[in-house]
Formats: sequence, structure tokens, C-alpha cells
Amino acid sequence: MTPLSAAIERVRLLGPGLADWDAARQVLAGEAPYRPAPTAVPPPALLPPNERRRCGQAVRIALAVGDDPPAGIATVFASSSADGDTCHAICEQLAGAERLISPTRFHNSVHNAPSGYWSIATRNMSPSTSLCAYDGSFAAGLLEACATLRASGRPVLLIAYDAPYPEPLHAKRPLPDAFGLSLLLAPVPGTASLAQIDLSCAASAPDVLADAGLEALRRAIPAARALPLLRLLALRRSGSVVVDYLDGLGLTARVRPCP
Repeated sequence: MTPLSAAIERVRLLGPGLADWDAARQVLAGEAPYRPAPTAVPPPALLPPNERRRCGQAVRIALAVGDDPPAGIATVFASSSADGDTCHAICEQLAGAERLISPTRFHNSVHNAPSGYWSIATRNMSPSTSLCAYDGSFAAGLLEACATLRASGRPVLLIAYDAPYPEPLHAKRPLPDAFGLSLLLAPVPGTASLAQIDLSCAASAPDVLADAGLEALRRAIPAARALPLLRLLALRRSGSVVVDYLDGLGLTARVRPCP
């Protein structure tokens, strides 16, 4: 494939033991140890009270890393799953005698619910894509965002996130905690850009992390498959990393820090 290019303008991150991008940057650069801790997802303050009460954890983690976006920006939302709590509640209802699903439960169960809540919170009416590619969802989202960037010539915001399921679904899909990140992408580097990336696909194994705790996190939560790429950004180092994509096919990201 012809490489897709983008400039990374900004990173937002929230995950287990990683309270924000500044904290994560220090850990990924080896300046601070990684100490696992439950993800503290803040309430979605930008949402009106009614929507704030209705939204689940998947929406909250997406909004936490997608706050303060540029006005009128296009978005790509990528997640390996949906709202686990809502799916569980719907399954319980369907298994009972009263098989009636509330409209609120239904609209929260669809895969693009976080993008809908985000558009309400930010009053953004620009085009948005929501996608899922199982454990390769971050790579698929990054490819889609860079393809949108090339087609439009305008900045794109990628928001990748995952949230755990309750039991018994958790036993089949054991995501241990919530994790989210966003990348603000631009067509060409600017004065505040972090790095430029070039993407291509190849039959290569994904990169792993030397730190055992970070590697366990990378393997446990699909959105955290971004960590090797984020490590290069944190180190401000040129290089290439392979991110999990499809079986037998990885996404190679070549990174060049901006001055």
C-alpha cells in the first residue's frame, strides 16, 4: 500500500496507572516507574445532566480523552467492543419474562453511541466514523483517520477506547479496565507538532514492551496496543514500530519527531 502520512499534534491518554499523557510520557520514556492502578474515569462534565446520567463507561472514557477538540473537526472513534454494562442489561432483560428493551438502553447499545454523545457534548456536527476491528481496532482507527486526512486535507481527531464487561460476559472477553487515548492529526507538521508518522501494512509481528507491567497492559486491552507507538513519541526518537492489526498483518508506523 502507498504509505499514509500524518503529523501528530496532540495526545490525550487515560488508563490503568496512567492518569494523563504527561504521566504516561514519563513512564514510557523510562523517567518514572509504571505502577498499575485502577483507571479513574471522570464524569463527563461537558454533557447536559440528562445525557450524563444515561451514558455508560465507554462513553465516559471516550469523552475523557476527546475533550477540548478544535472546532468543526472530523472524528474517528475506534473500539474493540461496545458498552459492556448496557449489553449485560439488555441480555438480562431478554432472558427474563418481560422482554421489553427501553429506548435509552437500545440507543446506548449501538457502536456509535460514544460519537453521538461526544457530538452533543462538543456541539460538533462534522463527519464522524465509528469502527471495530476486534484486537486490531486501534490500528484500524489510525488507518481510517489517516485516510480521512488524506482525502479531506483537514485535521482529524482519532479517539480509541475500551471498557470492561461485567460478568458473565467478562469471562468471555476479559478486559481488566478502561483505557482511552486520542491523537489529533494534521496533514502537515506545524510549529507545535510532536512527530510525523508514515503508515504501511506488512506481515510483521507486533512490537512488545520491555517493561512487564506495560506489556501486560498492552496485551490485555486492545486500545493499549498503541503503547509502542506512544513510547516513541515519549522518547522523541525516530524509529519504526509494528502495531497489532489483523492476523498475519501488522501496521508499521515510521516515526520522525518534529523539531
